[in-house]
Amino acid sequence: MTEDEKYMHEALHEASLAASMDEVPVGAVVVHGSRIIARAHNLAETLTDATAHAEMQAITSAANFTGGKYLPGCTLYVTVEPCPMCAGACFWAQVGRVVYGASDPKHGYSLIPQNLLHPKTKVTRGVLAAECGKLMSDFFRKKRTS
Repeated sequence: MTEDEKYMHEALHEASLAASMDEVPVGAVVVHGSRIIARAHNLAETLTDATAHAEMQAITSAANFTGGKYLPGCTLYVTVEPCPMCAGACFWAQVGRVVYGASDPKHGYSLIPQNLLHPKTKVTRGVLAAECGKLMSDFFRKKRTS
């Protein structure tokens, strides 16, 4: 198992917590060095806040942990491609690296022609994409049938 897969499994655990709360199952962790410094999952329904995405929660938690608003030495692992809002937050926080699992062809930041991430941010796509995508598909399939 690669280091990216190890941390993506942690993000998948967070996504499962979101699903158990009837939230869209997106999870995120922020890693600095070899240490997870923040964990989060979607809380938009729970907090009745459209901005309470996993990435936003994780960035805030990581900034609180580090005591600074910039996270250039950190990697954000998220189960689904960040939306434009979350990519913008990554830009402003200067997140050093973003690793995501499943692409989001309807709402992902890559739909926007301009790069929304900070110019120095490195991106790794498709880590455990099948598992990440299955969690989302299963969640919405259950929503449609209930």
